[in-house]
Amino acid sequence: MTPSEYFQSVGINCPTKPPAHPCNWSSGTVAGILDRQEYVGDTINFRTCRQSFKLKKQLDRPQEEWKVFPDTHPAIIDRETFTIVQNLRQHRRRPNRTGIVSMFSGLLYCADCGEKLYYGSSKSSKQPQAYFFCSSYRKNSNVCSAHYIRESVVGQLVLEGLQRLLWYIQVYEKRFAQEQMERFGLQEKKELTAKRRELDKAKQRVAEIDQLIQKSYEDMTKGLLSEERFATLTVSLENEQRQLKVDIPALENSLNATADKADDLQKFIQRARQVTRLTELTPEIVHEFIDKIVVSKPEKIDGKRHQQVDIYYSTIGLWTAPEPETLEREYMAYYQAMQKRKKRTA
Repeated sequence: MTPSEYFQSVGINCPTKPPAHPCNWSSGTVAGILDRQEYVGDTINFRTCRQSFKLKKQLDRPQEEWKVFPDTHPAIIDRETFTIVQNLRQHRRRPNRTGIVSMFSGLLYCADCGEKLYYGSSKSSKQPQAYFFCSSYRKNSNVCSAHYIRESVVGQLVLEGLQRLLWYIQVYEKRFAQEQMERFGLQEKKELTAKRRELDKAKQRVAEIDQLIQKSYEDMTKGLLSEERFATLTVSLENEQRQLKVDIPALENSLNATADKADDLQKFIQRARQVTRLTELTPEIVHEFIDKIVVSKPEKIDGKRHQQVDIYYSTIGLWTAPEPETLEREYMAYYQAMQKRKKRTA
């Protein structure tokens, strides 16, 4: 039952009027529950503010201004599930003019301009044909090309790609983990170096600003700097310092997220192992395993239409399945090595 209905049932006054049906939760209440990061064990401060102490209305603050204290109390929802829900809500699927909703809406991007692909359908045929096309092209056909692709084609490519990936993980789990860690090792080293450099530079600049303000004050007291110039300079430096103090926690969080990739990879493998047989796609499966789909402009090669579609999976990014011949050759080498090992131990 809803909170207001529960309060009324136990004799507690509630300012909210109970719904007509005791279990009819409003969409706003459900949305608020889904967004509560506190349920994963974190404490969130400075989520809201007031424009004035005279006004009671609370205003939402930007997320970058929140102060997050992780793991301060027992979680009732694991972080993995919370992240999946946030991704689903971020890519909310809206019906087109025919009332059809696509599970891929919000996931397709144009390879040329980087904008999202819109979802549409055709009325010309007896069976409505659902498709995606570049949003930039819709606004101005001179900016980009249509990048037209049918929804059925996207679905087939995603299903086949996921089937290959899940099969590969289940059969070659250790190999897959090693390959991804080697990839992450190269990328992570570059990312960590760049982010650490940026973070150190920001912290150094914060300290420099304090010294500059102190020196400017001394120059003003000695008559080397006017009070007006000192005030202007101080305001400018303090604004820069204030922005840096907002950026530093964001950089630290980003640095921690980059360092946690090995943990994320293990969770991804565990999720993949739970899907034993994938025969059809669902919105939950798509948004759990797919990060984005990048669609290139179609080309004519030997009179046939060819179109590059890159599928980026959550956690691992772009992944290409090895050729069947390569897999067979490597499996035979692995099998022979195992047979030799058995003979040695016998």
